[in-house]
Amino acid sequence: MQITDVNADQLLNLKDQVNKEYEELKNQGLKLDLTRGKPSAEQLDFSTDLLSLPGGNFTTSDGVDTRNYGGLLGITDIRQIWADTLGLPVGNVIAGDSSSLNIAFDLISWSYTFGNNDSPRPWSAEAATGDKVKWICPVPGYDRHHSITELFGFEMLTVPMTDEGPDMDAVRELVKDPAVKGMWTVPMFSNPTGAIYSGDVCRALADMETGAPDFRIVWDNAYAVHTLTDEFPPVVNILQLAEEAGNPNRFWFMSSTSKITFAGAGVAFFASSSENLDWYKSIANVRGIGPNKVNQLAHAQFFGSVDGVRAVMRKHASSLAPKFQRVLDILDDRLGGLNVAQWTRPEGGYFISVDLVDGTAARTVELAKQAGVVLTPAGSTFPLKKDPNDRNLRLAPSMPPLDQLDTAMTVFAICVLKATIEALENGADHGQGATQAHGSTSAESKPEVFATEGEGKN
Repeated sequence: MQITDVNADQLLNLKDQVNKEYEELKNQGLKLDLTRGKPSAEQLDFSTDLLSLPGGNFTTSDGVDTRNYGGLLGITDIRQIWADTLGLPVGNVIAGDSSSLNIAFDLISWSYTFGNNDSPRPWSAEAATGDKVKWICPVPGYDRHHSITELFGFEMLTVPMTDEGPDMDAVRELVKDPAVKGMWTVPMFSNPTGAIYSGDVCRALADMETGAPDFRIVWDNAYAVHTLTDEFPPVVNILQLAEEAGNPNRFWFMSSTSKITFAGAGVAFFASSSENLDWYKSIANVRGIGPNKVNQLAHAQFFGSVDGVRAVMRKHASSLAPKFQRVLDILDDRLGGLNVAQWTRPEGGYFISVDLVDGTAARTVELAKQAGVVLTPAGSTFPLKKDPNDRNLRLAPSMPPLDQLDTAMTVFAICVLKATIEALENGADHGQGATQAHGSTSAESKPEVFATEGEGKN
């Protein structure tokens, strides 16, 4: 949004009130954190029973002693449960150790070092000629994805996210370049917008022609079952779509239990075509002898079936949904009608994406820090942590209890207003008569919404 969208007269009339409340909040000595999407202690407690598993029997249903070496693909018990969860054939699913991010790193690292199964030569050899390897990054996006391609020195090409996924016109144009080797995606409850890729976008990604024969899409379905409601949207079988389109090797499909059971102590999954899996296994078999099968068996016994996975996720939804709703209520109540922000209303995942007036995101983060609330740094959802518009911020409601979330979001809202007022006073042409920003999700503003708890609005 531009400063011209702001309801300037109404906002400037609130200046004294905003400054007064900001100083009162600063004086409270707050120490609150809204930075990362970590499960709360309540959510972690949902999986306490996992710590007593496996229950004395360490043998899988097909007779594998999980305490011993081997089993590069992971045990069938947990692979079958996750294949059912994702709607994939079990033969296309590998179960590894705890982090799907580690698997994504390996895939890119091995392609860079050795080339993948469709590569004319290693990606590093292409980079050595002076032509940078290029990678598509929908924005706003996942910061840890960007960190991987940044580490390898890839040129990261941004495309805007829409409500249905990445802007496919932009993607189709970029992939014509044979130097473009891949793309990051989070197709369900995307980080940070919460968008679900539409069927049309999924088919377009599977169908499109690419200049590079070894082009890969990291299909990071980290939030495939992380609903905030009782409904579980169907998971698109992207492997089938790719095969039907004649591009069977295009997708590297990731998933994990990291925000379902215990972070760092779960099970990660890699699904792909048979050719891709054969290439992966040829290197993984040298890197190690096999994953932690005891932990995989424990997870299989804990879940029991895909219905067990969904039962656990409904518990998570019962914890998370009220927090997300509280954040949305405060955004509506305190920022509505002033056209200083617009935000997503996700039905799953771990984040709410907020777009502010251009040039005010970093200042909002700074003001919040001074008031004792740590936010994810401005720019974090963009490659190299540089948002060219200084606009987007990611909110993570999961960790704090509701009372702390109320306070943190009150601080956030006041800081957004204060940063925008400063921008107005710095000489921006705010115009007259702007009453509703495009895409606004908010209700009409009322001056009394700035009252602190106990004085009026919560």
